[in-house]
Amino acid sequence: MKTGSLHAIVVKTHSIKNNLLYTNNLRIVWLSSTYEGHVYDEKVCDEELLLLPKGIRLWQDTGFIGHRPDGVEICMPKKKPKRKELTSVEKQENKRISGTRIKVEHAMGSMKKCRIVKERFRCHKFGFEDMVILIACGLHNFRISHKMSHITN
Repeated sequence: MKTGSLHAIVVKTHSIKNNLLYTNNLRIVWLSSTYEGHVYDEKVCDEELLLLPKGIRLWQDTGFIGHRPDGVEICMPKKKPKRKELTSVEKQENKRISGTRIKVEHAMGSMKKCRIVKERFRCHKFGFEDMVILIACGLHNFRISHKMSHITN
């Protein structure tokens, strides 16, 4: 079964954001347009055209609670109910999910090696933010490919 991970990245002190889709080898395969930071992650997914193949497993964080594409298995941590505790089984499942999702968090950290992605933009040209995040994603994918070629050689 193929897997993917849908995650939001917030850039420039929570004023703009993008959603990303990673494969299980941490390659970025989809990048949403740039949105204002106050737009919910789920709404970004609803507005963007993202057709996922049937039968994949999609690892999401809790920002995508209402996003459930047809034919896709969703893996998402369970939130603790108000004034209640999670069961030990739910805690174990959350721990298993977080162990998988931490790899995506590390990949996003790798993408943020490009300091311009995580700091305040000073250029206000039209489309500049989209171009910067696209280049950062491309550099991340290049790093992943380069690491894989050293492992196989």
